[in-house]
Amino acid sequence: MRKHILCLGDSNTHGYCADPGDCADGALLRFNEEERWTCLLQKHLGGGYLVTEEGLSGRTTVFRDPLEEGLAAIDYLVPCLKSHEPVDLLVVMLGTNDTKDRFAASAPCIALGLERLVKKAAATECWGSGGPRILIVAPPAIDERIPDSPVGGIMGTGCVEKSRQLGPLYAQLAERMGLSFLDAAGCELNQVDYMHLTRKGHARLAKLLAAAVPTLV
Repeated sequence: MRKHILCLGDSNTHGYCADPGDCADGALLRFNEEERWTCLLQKHLGGGYLVTEEGLSGRTTVFRDPLEEGLAAIDYLVPCLKSHEPVDLLVVMLGTNDTKDRFAASAPCIALGLERLVKKAAATECWGSGGPRILIVAPPAIDERIPDSPVGGIMGTGCVEKSRQLGPLYAQLAERMGLSFLDAAGCELNQVDYMHLTRKGHARLAKLLAAAVPTLV
């Protein structure tokens, strides 16, 4: 059986494309299978791995959205893990949506939400022979120009600073829990909403993960 790599994330894992000119299927506003980092990771890793994408736009770690239902990863986690078992590596990239003003969560609280999520994941009976293996990926920080974007009002005033704090907090969390960590800082964001990856950003993230994953499973 191939090594099962499960990627749990938000719109940047689903492949949302805010700039129609940057993706092949612009009308769909989603990067296709030749562009998304999950699909590119599969190509880099080859036939010995099965990369499964579990991305949902708007997904948070543990916070239930008052405007849209079903977005808290904590509520979906167990059926997600169990439906893909045995899982050899869980890759989690979440936190960007948690910075929205409507959740009133500080960066340390967002990190606590992620901690609760990964603890629940580790305790779920779904793992391959190596036991729980979890890679925390810190998403790129939101660009400071977001207030002038179409989503500036939705995200609110504090999202930029909170997103900048997540990388160091996630790194500390991973070290304390004995988990793996990767910082996606430097993966390019678009010039439309300043929070979603470009095609180049997807490609860079896929290469970073392709170098890391074989060392973890």
